[in-house]
Amino acid sequence: MFPLPIFSPAQVARVCETLEESGEIERLGRFLWSLPAALPGAPGDALSCHESVMRARALVAFHGGDFEALYRILQSHRFTRESHARLQALWLGAHYREAERLRGRPLGAVEKYRIRKKFPLPRTIWDGEQKTHCFKERTRNLLREWYLQDPYPNPSRKRHLAQATGLTPTQVGNWFKNRRQRDRAASAKNRLQRDADLISRGNSLGCSPPEYHPAPQPSLPRYPGTPKGSDCSAGTEARRVRTATPDISVSSDSEFEA
Repeated sequence: MFPLPIFSPAQVARVCETLEESGEIERLGRFLWSLPAALPGAPGDALSCHESVMRARALVAFHGGDFEALYRILQSHRFTRESHARLQALWLGAHYREAERLRGRPLGAVEKYRIRKKFPLPRTIWDGEQKTHCFKERTRNLLREWYLQDPYPNPSRKRHLAQATGLTPTQVGNWFKNRRQRDRAASAKNRLQRDADLISRGNSLGCSPPEYHPAPQPSLPRYPGTPKGSDCSAGTEARRVRTATPDISVSSDSEFEA
């Protein structure tokens, strides 16, 4: 038990920082539980003005699965920029876990992106700078500048970019890989669009494909005794010729007239 008179608020904050840095979350939780007025926002809570204590409470709530308490802490206290990265990870991680619990499976990249869109970071843990795919805009601008110079950076350049942007070399490499894939897809889409425009322009100028006109069929000779305007088809007349004159080789109309 750690009664408050033994520790001043500043001392409590230092204990929270030490336990947080050492990763002793269970001990940190027991320590916070022993403090009077440990509920965030409660009247007379003299520790609520200490960011280290509020950050520790958020961390304990996250690891304990009490996400509602975590959200209340993060939304009710304005944290400094130094704490933003850690608290943003808690905010997103809690929403990811809730979604995974509902789905019964791990989330994919697209599902995590939708979660980030559905639950944007509160301004208490966000400096307002626009982020895209978890990269700040100034980081993306720097990566784009390097991409225009060299879309295939070597390991040395990746390490240099990682130091300049605060990312890891793996993150830098993945960004360049994804950017190259997007550019290839955009190039293929533009080619298809150009082909479609050419076809449409050709049709508008009257350059349509030639129409099919079947060749006229030669008419069969009319034999004596066949009435004019007969409805018999050419096939019927041909069969009649083969049946009536099996031994005659027809070469011209003059032979029948003779």
